[in-house]
Amino acid sequence: QEGKHGGEFYTPRSIVKILVEMIEPYKGRIYDPCCGSGGMFVQSEEFVRHHQGELKDLHVFGEESNPTTWKLAKMNLAIRGIDSDLGPHQGDTFTNDLHKGVRFNYILANPPFNIKNWGGEKLQEDARWKYGVPPTGNANYAWIEHIISKLAPDGKAGFVLANGALSTSNKEEFAIRKAILEDDKIDAIVALPEKMFYSTGIPVSLWFVDMNKESEDERSRKGETLFIDARNLGEMIDRTHRAFNDDDIKKVADTYHAYRGTNDQEYKDIAGFCKIAKLDEIAKNDYVLTPSRYVGLAKQEDDGEPYEVKMKRLTSELKEQFEESNKLQAQIKDVLKELGYEI
Repeated sequence: QEGKHGGEFYTPRSIVKILVEMIEPYKGRIYDPCCGSGGMFVQSEEFVRHHQGELKDLHVFGEESNPTTWKLAKMNLAIRGIDSDLGPHQGDTFTNDLHKGVRFNYILANPPFNIKNWGGEKLQEDARWKYGVPPTGNANYAWIEHIISKLAPDGKAGFVLANGALSTSNKEEFAIRKAILEDDKIDAIVALPEKMFYSTGIPVSLWFVDMNKESEDERSRKGETLFIDARNLGEMIDRTHRAFNDDDIKKVADTYHAYRGTNDQEYKDIAGFCKIAKLDEIAKNDYVLTPSRYVGLAKQEDDGEPYEVKMKRLTSELKEQFEESNKLQAQIKDVLKELGYEI
């Protein structure tokens, strides 16, 4: 019912679901630094139930700055019987981290996009800025560094960011992105279609961070990042909103798990959809993380029509369209002439 303002309270279900299916939070500490009404936690609980896991093995931590939304989250988790620590009150994650010193196995987040006034000028010496001090005029890179700083040595994170963060050439943001890539923390980037959110029409991407790409039970992905372009997936659920169905979510999640070696599928690059890029290739692209730059264009299916025949047909069609265009121009000129205007 909140319409455009609903984004303050929750993240669209299909986006939460795809984050959870890719991160797979079975057990351990899970954290959301901007938890809204707690949707990430609820979906994680559903994931654990669906995979016959033990809910008592998942420990939920969160923080939320809006007092009303914080109460909604407390209620949302309480009625589902999910034990949680959302702090003793609402709090600003940047200026008042209520879980200081705690490290988490999983982080799922949908931070507010492009916040200008986030208190960065008071936090210039903050220990969280391992990769560089984020600009005071935009919180996107502060969220990235905060999330990485809160992960355990084997921790994994999945979060949503506006597309501008993929390629920003702002001096501080570029330096941070380059440092994070050179430290081998970016595991995957997924470009989403437009109109996935209620609060904004701007296109966004999912970022996946893995603190240990050489885990024993996974394929070593040292120096690699997976790019997935999912902009052609999803379906319009009403005039202004698009959502992923279960098949879309499965396609993206299966690709990610094949890349990590955690399912029984063999990973293959697919033109126009997915590609593994090594750090030197990303460096050649100025450390830009836009998936379309790496995955290329999808292969066009050959329709079997010989080139000469096709060119003859297309030029014939073009000739007809030019003739129609000339006719329409003449009609418009006649109408304008009758009204006393000549071209």
